Amino acid sequence: MRIVAVCGVGVGSSAILKGNAERALDRLGLTADVTASDLASVREAAADAQVVLTSTELADRVREALGRTWAEIIEVENYFDVEEIGRKLDASLG
Repeated sequence: MRIVAVCGVGVGSSAILKGNAERALDRLGLTADVTASDLASVREAAADAQVVLTSTELADRVREALGRTWAEIIEVENYFDVEEIGRKLDASLG
């Protein structure tokens, strides 16, 4: 399974989201290839992803950048909240 964590510019915030998504997956007993991407590179980065994690503020821009995709876009309100990320991943993947 592939998951892409997306932030607006650069990969600083998406690296934080990536790390916390990996922690959440570990707590759930799930494994996935989690990568970080910026908005400009998301189409290529998420080409074969099942899940895209991003902020609520960027979700519409991510959808627009991806166009038609099979990936589920999960909106995360707090990149530092491993519990929130875990709940949302569990609901999606569980």
